[in-house]
Amino acid sequence: MTPRTSVSARFFMIVSLATALTLTACVNTTEPQTGQSASSTVSATATATPSLALAYKPADANGKAENVPIPVLPEAAKANSKEGVEAFARYWFQALSYAYETGDTTAIKRTTGPNCVLCTALQEAITVAWTDGKWIVGGRIETPVVVGKYEAGGESPEVTIQAIQQLIEIRRADGTLFQDATKASNRGMQLVATLSANGWTVIDLGLIY
Repeated sequence: MTPRTSVSARFFMIVSLATALTLTACVNTTEPQTGQSASSTVSATATATPSLALAYKPADANGKAENVPIPVLPEAAKANSKEGVEAFARYWFQALSYAYETGDTTAIKRTTGPNCVLCTALQEAITVAWTDGKWIVGGRIETPVVVGKYEAGGESPEVTIQAIQQLIEIRRADGTLFQDATKASNRGMQLVATLSANGWTVIDLGLIY
């Protein structure tokens, strides 16, 4: 099924929501590694070196999120296989979630083609939401279900994703609400990807329901 990213009423609703940062679409990221003793001669009963990793703090009305774990593209997501494109889709939504929490869309831009209309709308909406000292509270995305449709030798496999997103608030620099909060959501989405020498790239994205 081709994602609905053309001139349908549903699509225009999506783009409109994205533009206002109200498109809803958590991040299963790898936590920062804890520190370990450098000495190989330390007794097994010795106390482990304390972790130097800073604790993650979600955003709230008083300030931006802190120490948000950066999504890392897993080796599995580089494979030309059903499992590979599924792992890539999970990573892409992790990167999208990271963008909501930090305003940093670098990873999304790097792994998205120029003709993905909804992807571009989301990037632009996130960028606008983070201008003039504003920040986003919430918006984290979870993808509990990711199912790819892949055929060896085929082109542009499709991946169906269950995207669960937290409530979204955009806060001004003084902490007040910029607009009404967007409710949490649970939606089905479809991602279409293509593989090149640089890895998988999203070329289309749309809502299923």
